[in-house]
Amino acid sequence: MLLAASRGGQVSSTGVVSWLRVARADDVHRQTLLKPSPGPSSASTRSGNDNQLLIHALTPATKSPLLALAKRIADAGCNLSESRVSTIGTEISLMLLATGAWDALAKLETALAKLTRDENMRLVHYRTGPRQNSSHLLPYLVEVVAADRPGIVARIVDFFSQHGISVEQLNSTRYQAMQTGADMFQAQFTIGIPAEIHIAALRDDFLELCDGLNLDAIMDPVKF
Repeated sequence: MLLAASRGGQVSSTGVVSWLRVARADDVHRQTLLKPSPGPSSASTRSGNDNQLLIHALTPATKSPLLALAKRIADAGCNLSESRVSTIGTEISLMLLATGAWDALAKLETALAKLTRDENMRLVHYRTGPRQNSSHLLPYLVEVVAADRPGIVARIVDFFSQHGISVEQLNSTRYQAMQTGADMFQAQFTIGIPAEIHIAALRDDFLELCDGLNLDAIMDPVKF
């Protein structure tokens, strides 16, 4: 490349500066061409919380698999995000939600497959995803107490269904009153009420239903 015109056998300083600028520009261009293209952004890849495995186990209450399942979730490198454990009759029911990287969940699935060889355990597990945003639902707690008889839960759930209200959690039990020995029924519902529903009108309709069924009930917002 011609650097610059010489004067008296010496190279012009202006020519040297120009040559350096051109060389630097060529070097930058060359590095840009050789630079590897970036991989997929973090927004396009699923985070650990997006990879979820729902585990449901049923066993005799005397042989709870909680410790065995919790250890396998931890050993696979997964997190135990949610859990529900309850004893129903002579059985214990466990609902566990494990989250983690895809390969960690695959390792957990392999470990769970070995547990299914236990003839005393009924185990189901499958992949699931994060729950959709439900900020439009208002959480309310409904408590019902009544003399025990068939059909109470069915009538209440039917009422909620007709009004487009979701039942998020339900706990119910039968017991004998300590004072009289009468057979009693008690239930707690956590429900999600769409924000557009008029709460006072809904409460009036619900309490009217309960009066007709001879149920003692309350409906209050969840305060935590």
